[in-house]
Amino acid sequence: MFFFSLNCRSVTTASASLTRKVLFPPLLPPQRPFRVSNSDRSRRKGVVASTLKELVDKAIDTLLITAGVVTLVLEEDGTVVDTEEFFQSLEINTNFLLLEGGQKWTQERKATRSTPQTHKKGIANVTLDLYKLHPRDFIGCLNIKATFYEMYTVSCDIQCLGAKKVLR
Repeated sequence: MFFFSLNCRSVTTASASLTRKVLFPPLLPPQRPFRVSNSDRSRRKGVVASTLKELVDKAIDTLLITAGVVTLVLEEDGTVVDTEEFFQSLEINTNFLLLEGGQKWTQERKATRSTPQTHKKGIANVTLDLYKLHPRDFIGCLNIKATFYEMYTVSCDIQCLGAKKVLR
């Protein structure tokens, strides 16, 4: 009788743990987008993954890499990403390099960048133009043009007629 109750207890525990695994599977981290390049940065692909292993597997398939040993590093400074905890701490859209075999990380040459950085010099640029349409005009015309953040433009054209034309 003692043996029977011990056996029932272990079956109940096994049943409860099986039910827990089936009904409540472990939660995976959410899918996040990343950018992965080969070592010479000639191919760059976007990959969505939730774990480090999934990212490496998808990157190998996407970049058509056949090497048996690969290393995933941060593109900006060459830091090796080899633990799940560090991978989960990275931001979305992080740039990675996938190095094959004995390849080493090299810094990207600045001369190859296609988009130069522009430095904006101010908030607004205001232009005032005073001109006459006819030599007999008493005051003339005023054109005001304002450009904000080198992006938005507002202009106003004020025409001041001669005194004779106003009185007519």
